[in-house]
Amino acid sequence: MTDAASRIRETNAANDVVLYMKGTKTMPQCGFSSRVAGVLNYMGVQYRDVDVLADDAIRQGIKDFSDWPTIPQLYVKGEFVGGCDIITEMTLSGELDELFDKSGVAFDKDAAEKIRQANG
Repeated sequence: MTDAASRIRETNAANDVVLYMKGTKTMPQCGFSSRVAGVLNYMGVQYRDVDVLADDAIRQGIKDFSDWPTIPQLYVKGEFVGGCDIITEMTLSGELDELFDKSGVAFDKDAAEKIRQANG
């Protein structure tokens, strides 16, 4: 686990936004990963995607690292934010916008508002 944990720490330190997901941002392999990647993609967020299906050590390691049992997992500035339900809720409430603003992460505010309007 130590190797996986150190790789996770390094990846999180090297990237402002990291999504540990099943598949990739261009080819998600589960609906939950697809939803979170879709939100980030639509909002124009630059992020690193890590395909947990390609690496069993990371697949289990990220669950141990965050003490969170499910994938996907979103990290912003090295901090665990949440999984699909939390990211969906934060997007709809505007909390994700606030987090990105506070963290200096660029995103399309108009796109974020369109998501809220479409789901309001």
